[in-house]
Amino acid sequence: MDGHQEQSTNGVEREGNRGGINKFACACAIIASIISILMGYDTGVMSGAMLFMKEDLKIKDGQVEVLAGIMNICALVGSLTAGRLSDWLGRRCTIVVASVIFLIGSVLMGIGLNFAMLFCGRCVAGVGVGYALMVAPVYSAEISSPATRGFLTSLPEICISFGILLGYVSNYFLSELPLKVGWRVMLGVAAVPSAALGLGALAMPESPRWLVMQGRVREAKAVLLRVSNTPAEAELRLGEIKAAAGITATGDDEDVKPPPGGRNLGEGVWKELLLRPRPHVRRILAAALGIHFFEHATGIEAVVLYSPRIFKKAGVEGRRRLLLVTMGMGVTKAAFILVATCLIDKVGRRPLLLSSVGGMVLCLLGLGSGLTAVEHGEAANRPWAVGLCISSVFLYVASFSAGMGPVTWVYSSEIFPLRLRAQGASLGVAVNRMMNGVVSMTFISLYKAITIGGAFFMFAGIAVVAWLFFFFFCPETKGRSLEETEAAFGEKGGRNNNN
Repeated sequence: MDGHQEQSTNGVEREGNRGGINKFACACAIIASIISILMGYDTGVMSGAMLFMKEDLKIKDGQVEVLAGIMNICALVGSLTAGRLSDWLGRRCTIVVASVIFLIGSVLMGIGLNFAMLFCGRCVAGVGVGYALMVAPVYSAEISSPATRGFLTSLPEICISFGILLGYVSNYFLSELPLKVGWRVMLGVAAVPSAALGLGALAMPESPRWLVMQGRVREAKAVLLRVSNTPAEAELRLGEIKAAAGITATGDDEDVKPPPGGRNLGEGVWKELLLRPRPHVRRILAAALGIHFFEHATGIEAVVLYSPRIFKKAGVEGRRRLLLVTMGMGVTKAAFILVATCLIDKVGRRPLLLSSVGGMVLCLLGLGSGLTAVEHGEAANRPWAVGLCISSVFLYVASFSAGMGPVTWVYSSEIFPLRLRAQGASLGVAVNRMMNGVVSMTFISLYKAITIGGAFFMFAGIAVVAWLFFFFFCPETKGRSLEETEAAFGEKGGRNNNN
């Protein structure tokens, strides 16, 4: 990084730190992240609802796997189209579209007359999830300053964890309802906050970076004045965004002709990302896709979605007791996500990520060992193994939530250049949802084939590979402005080469 860039970065940090987190920017990021609560709720509530719908609808394990994973496969489709849509309509309108789609899916799942209707509902909701998972972190990153970007961009992951906890709580308390009603209420209630999100998003401002790419500099400046702590910070951020967009010096109150790729933002991006990427873009793409791949390849979805089965295999008996232990796991996940968000802008992305994955390796080995010991003897005769399984699950979730979970979304949303950001992030989300779906739809078959202990030994091996990948391919980005993160990946030409 040259002297000018370093001076600019330090200036942004000083201005961004003044007065702490901007309350308006924080409120906007929270609203944008609400749909992540719904996505997390659906994941958490399905872990318990599957026990009831299987009994009510008489569906088989193979169909349960399909219902568990099809939402993520459809989210892959949604995420691949969300990047171009958000470049065309804007980040805010894409959030509204996502909430409407998720609402329709929730209503279909809540009615759930048969397997086919449940399947359709989860497919529709999955498309909305794909839109939301792509646009919420990007929007949060684009309205925040470098000093608080890690916290605000990790809000979607906080909301996912909070939603999972709500799903577990819903399972526990609604399990007393009649069989045909309980699981449908669990799934259908998500339609209410979906409608509230769609209305709340209309009160949010558009991303200032998207506005600049449309040539709407005057509106962008107005938004920056609201999401920055001082006018000087707003001026500095606007200047950097204009430079990154390829806009020559103009008055800050003057709208301009959109830069190349402005009104038709997104045109030619796939070519720049996949067909003829520059060396630093290739490294950025590898880091973004890699971190999303390993987030789920290391087994988090297997633990979260199938936790009642895991605890049952470990020797925990009784449906209510299973749901209660699962709810405790949700509390742990939410608590450690909060710890991570407080540290991510102070400690940095890389230390949290490496320490988190290291802890996950140890916990997966412990869980595999405990489950293997239980499988080879009566649980009553191996209380140490039951204790090892339960403690390993809780510690694994804590390790994941303290680093891997939030860092994945923060890191992948901040490393792409402005022009490539939306569609680059959509590729990352597509990989994320693909791996989520693969793990969700194959875990039962996997543990039947290689034993449940063997499945977690496999996840431990993948986690070791993940640690090595992050160590060698994911540089630190803490404290850099969005317009300067390319330097961490070897970009030498300065901001104006972003276009």
